[in-house]
Amino acid sequence: MSASQDGGEAAEAATKDGRGLVPAVERACQILDLVSKSPQGLSASEIARQIGIAKSSAHTLCATLAHLNLLIRRSDQSFHLGSHFMRWANAFSERSDVAAEFATIWDEGTQFPGATITLSVLEGTEVVYIAARNSHFLPSFEFRVGMRLPAAFTATGKAFLSYMSDFEVKRLFGEGFPAPLTARSPKTLDLLLKDIDACRKRGYTMDDEGVLEGMVCFGYPVLNSRNRPIAGLAVSLPKRDFDEPEIEKIVTNVREIARKISSRLGADV
Repeated sequence: MSASQDGGEAAEAATKDGRGLVPAVERACQILDLVSKSPQGLSASEIARQIGIAKSSAHTLCATLAHLNLLIRRSDQSFHLGSHFMRWANAFSERSDVAAEFATIWDEGTQFPGATITLSVLEGTEVVYIAARNSHFLPSFEFRVGMRLPAAFTATGKAFLSYMSDFEVKRLFGEGFPAPLTARSPKTLDLLLKDIDACRKRGYTMDDEGVLEGMVCFGYPVLNSRNRPIAGLAVSLPKRDFDEPEIEKIVTNVREIARKISSRLGADV
């Protein structure tokens, strides 16, 4: 296929639905879909014929996918799905399971009057929210599924970080520390490490207006079958002077929900 043809296809794809699309990525997905439906595998020639592309293009795409472990090439030159998919499948499965258990336990009647409760996972230096039950008591802020926030400032992020060594935390933020969201956000990595150490000692994590002025969050990790954090659970409340019995009650409830989800996921709690 000529460069002009590739350019024409790219321009045509870019106008589809008003979005810029990459033809090579679409073809790669088509190849993976085809191979996944073929137990015996497919040769590059068969793939080219079924998709309607040149054999040379099919060979190049399959070779690239094999290099990334998304495909494997057998001795008979047939292509099959590679091992890299297991990472994605496991990650998706774990996320789906933990979100489902969160919803089930909430629906069973667990309540935090006046509170927002959230569930998030760690991606790099950020947490991504995968479930949330928002309360009208925090009208100025709403957690949304898919929302990303710096792990350094959130109670759920600190739930993950508290299971890491200081060296691991430093390596995680090796490319830079996030800009503060409020005046009370940790400003440096050293301050974050002190905060995490305090979280470990008291047995739960806390965001004291680090994400939003006027909001305080209490967090606890959700563990998988290897007893490693798979998600962070947090309850968020309007900022006020909580006395010790109130904090203990809130933390106990958060811990109970997190441990119940962890137990259902196979953790030893």
